[in-house]
Amino acid sequence: MTHLRVVLIGILLSVVALTAAVAETHMDSDTAGHSDLQGPYVALGDSYTSGPRIPAQSGKPAGCDRSDHNYPALVTAQLKLKPGMFRDMSCSGATTVDFTSSQSTDNGRNPAQLSALSSRTRLVTVGIGGNDIGFSSMLTRCLTMGTAYKIIIRSKDVSVDAPCRDRYVKDGTDSTQQRMTALGTALSDLMKEIRQRAPKAHIYIVGYPAILPPGGTGCGRRLPLAPGDIAYLREREEQLNKALRQQARTADATYVDTYTESRKHSACSARDTRWVEPLIPSNPAAPVHPNARGQRAITQIVLRAMRAAQ
Repeated sequence: MTHLRVVLIGILLSVVALTAAVAETHMDSDTAGHSDLQGPYVALGDSYTSGPRIPAQSGKPAGCDRSDHNYPALVTAQLKLKPGMFRDMSCSGATTVDFTSSQSTDNGRNPAQLSALSSRTRLVTVGIGGNDIGFSSMLTRCLTMGTAYKIIIRSKDVSVDAPCRDRYVKDGTDSTQQRMTALGTALSDLMKEIRQRAPKAHIYIVGYPAILPPGGTGCGRRLPLAPGDIAYLREREEQLNKALRQQARTADATYVDTYTESRKHSACSARDTRWVEPLIPSNPAAPVHPNARGQRAITQIVLRAMRAAQ
């Protein structure tokens, strides 16, 4: 009887040990598949990330124009990250320089964005590059020239259909190309720095959504651009996204393509379908920036990329 009891106890202990081992294996497998999506998560970027004028504006410094409904905040909510597992360092006007140095804004200074990274960081989104190549100032200049072009049209002098492109392209050389080349170098250095500070993090480089519609059409008063400049600006944005995609490939990061799905939701689309606002916004957002609908759409694209990478 005693011998039988010993045998039974031995069998029972073996079953318990086997059950525990299976549970532990399952737990390890589940954690391996989803640990990154538990954070910590750090969002880096410029105004297309921060969400200027989208309610409600939050965070410090106020000059960074961060919305609590930008895509980093919405991604955090969707992933149900625990408190303290998310840092949004994005800031309006940021360039790659502001990732390693503090940035002065109209209302406060933003610390160097990479200062939020650590060996614990598991998720990093990066939305940067537009200000490095001067895309915002280029667009502003093109819109100004486009307004003048409309006046020329009325005077019947239409000898120039791309006044802004002609401002940047001289003797076949595009001055923005030098900035694009410099951006490639800056991004390469940046990716190395992120890897060094957050070696266990999965990096997602988020591209820019479409501002202008496909084809040669413009959108009149919403974005008063000369026909040739519409194509020129679209090409520059596509070139910027191509540079971001290439950098993601080189740095073993994931490129998040927001451009493809947004082409039917550009600043020229109807008010209730567009993701990017025109020169005079009719939805709460900064001019020629994603609105709340755009941030929600980008959130879903980012989440799909994150889940696919697990």
